[in-house]
Amino acid sequence: MTAKKVDTKKADERLQTVEEALGKTEAFIENNQKIILIVVGVLIVIILGFFGFRKYYIEPKEKEAQGQMFMAEMYFEQDSLSLALNGDGQYPGFLEIIDQYGLTKSANLATYYAGISYLKLGDFEEAIKYLKDFDGDDQVAAPMATGAIGDAYMEMDNVDKAISYYLDAAEESDNELTAPLFLMKAGMACEIKGNYGKALEIYKRIKKDYPRSFEGTQIDKYIGFTEKKAGK
Repeated sequence: MTAKKVDTKKADERLQTVEEALGKTEAFIENNQKIILIVVGVLIVIILGFFGFRKYYIEPKEKEAQGQMFMAEMYFEQDSLSLALNGDGQYPGFLEIIDQYGLTKSANLATYYAGISYLKLGDFEEAIKYLKDFDGDDQVAAPMATGAIGDAYMEMDNVDKAISYYLDAAEESDNELTAPLFLMKAGMACEIKGNYGKALEIYKRIKKDYPRSFEGTQIDKYIGFTEKKAGK
């Protein structure tokens, strides 16, 4: 048998296999037509419902929440944190925004503000609770929230957890603002633990990766100190 005939035979066999598969598919569709139509219909309803929910419920709620939250943000900027959290009787605070507009971006932002407010007020457990609930996805707010959890644990004398969150915050966004800031905090926390070798490693990373940051311009003195303490 020539090579050409072998190739033709293989092509015919592949074609037959494809035809058999198509035949089985057609048979399956015929036998399950009602179920398939029901499933497709349900999917269409879900998709249309989702977009309708967003357009006619979430978007109006978002606009309303933004209008309601501006006063709480103003109180936050003025360090009137109790008013920022609880409202002033006329305008709602962050806690009410979270409760009333829970599916909106504004409520998510209010969760961050609430966490920072509790941190500043010294209620560290509540601060951690709200900061963990915050769903951050940008390059600044997300690491700031994670780093603030580290601050809360530091205030509670849980230095190991603080270090862990500081390092997580540094990894969340590789930028010149937040990454060196939280690496610096992690290094100083390591010094508190007496782990000068780890602190030195972190400080050298700041010098290497973020030399132009504020922390990078100050880092040599920290490196020198920890080198002496680590015996290097």
